[in-house]
Amino acid sequence: QVQLVESGGGLVLPGGSLRLSCAASGSIFNIDHMAWYRQAPGKQREYVAAISPAGTTNYADSVKGRFAISTDNAKNTVWLQMNSLKPEDTAVYYCNAVLVTSTSTSTYWGQGTQVTVSS
Repeated sequence: QVQLVESGGGLVLPGGSLRLSCAASGSIFNIDHMAWYRQAPGKQREYVAAISPAGTTNYADSVKGRFAISTDNAKNTVWLQMNSLKPEDTAVYYCNAVLVTSTSTSTYWGQGTQVTVSS
């Protein structure tokens, strides 16, 4: 069974850093792309960053210059390095991936990891 498992969330002071990771497991033939989204309390889930298999990255304007997405295709893992964190970055962060298996190409979501930026 294919699944995405995230880790690395926590409580951090404003200006601090965190690194999130997301590992895809199961019978995966290929990864189309991987991305991060976040959802703050009372708000809709929003896009944060994405990376293609070729390594092309894209970021939401709100995190550009502060966050960096990277991947290890051999390990089916994606990371989100978050620097200069602000209280408004507080949210549950979700890993998202389009994965190719033996039976289909589908979008998967992780269970989410809480990031809290507070003094």
